Amino acid sequence: MAAPLLVMAAGGTGGHMFPAQALAETLLARGWRVRLSTDARGARYTGAFPEAVQIVEVSSATFARGGVLAKLSVPLRILAGIGAAKMRMLRERPAVVVGFGGYPSIPALATAWALRIPRMIHEQNGVLGRVNQVFAPRVNAVACGTWPTALPSGVTGTHIGNPVRASVGLHANAPYAAPGAENRIVVIGGSQGARILSDVVPEAIAELPEPLRQSLHIAHQARGEDEARVRDTYAQHGVAAEVKPFFEDVPERFAGAQLVISRAGASSIADLTVIGRPAILIPFAAATGDHQTANARALAEANAATVMPENRLNPQALSAEITRILSNSSQASQMASAAARLGKPDAAERLADMVEDLKGQSR
Repeated sequence: MAAPLLVMAAGGTGGHMFPAQALAETLLARGWRVRLSTDARGARYTGAFPEAVQIVEVSSATFARGGVLAKLSVPLRILAGIGAAKMRMLRERPAVVVGFGGYPSIPALATAWALRIPRMIHEQNGVLGRVNQVFAPRVNAVACGTWPTALPSGVTGTHIGNPVRASVGLHANAPYAAPGAENRIVVIGGSQGARILSDVVPEAIAELPEPLRQSLHIAHQARGEDEARVRDTYAQHGVAAEVKPFFEDVPERFAGAQLVISRAGASSIADLTVIGRPAILIPFAAATGDHQTANARALAEANAATVMPENRLNPQALSAEITRILSNSSQASQMASAAARLGKPDAAERLADMVEDLKGQSR
């Protein structure tokens, strides 16, 4: 008898892809087969997926990018993706379909709904994304990574947390080295970087008291177009810094950090809380429904992180906050402990349990 097949569908950002990777790792270990349905953007994040996961690129699109002609073609491309997904699912019927959000999840979820295949969604943020908003009333279960999550009337969610990759789980609740003679700061703006962090953080570091500034080693994720100027700014002020568009070893860097400066994306917060590190969070102001502020709320309330809205972010304010945290080792350690108490290192197992509970159902 063939092992049950899970079809995962996820859009092209790390926030969608990292939880999908975590679920794949967990269900493969339980004897399932796993197929990932994504688009070309999402495929860029599959390098660390287990080799056993079958990657299928689907025809999809978004109304958020491109000109008039590109937007007019979106429905046709989505319909083409649904047609291809239907053919695959008729050839080999999945036991369960899970959507993680993003337009590339539409074909798989729409086909699962039409064929009455057991299906669910996982929402990483405290506000449902556009696609998950549409499908929440049309699935068998809704798993929530952030709590509370605003849900449509009549829809019930289950709070499981945001699954983290195995590489993050290896550092769960890692011992925290309080600030001292040497201090490491990780600056990360989500899976695609953030220009505002490249504009503000180096200048804030430059304004730190000299003894603190000289103690630092910075790992700064910057977009390719910002990489050279960020590196130059650190060098001008004698700050040891690694600047790259993407770090492959973020979990290890978080584990070794005294402080993380980050966007408030769901995956970044999940990694921070599972590992347990103090943070300064700068929510993306243009995020749909201001969901990054919702994501950061629990950490702020637990005194695990400082939240700085973009409209209050400037080098002077950020420099003062960095100094406040790194100059008080006891406070930094308390923030690390508070973050770890919020972590859900078993979220992938709990999501896998929900998938297995759906197996055999239909609606």
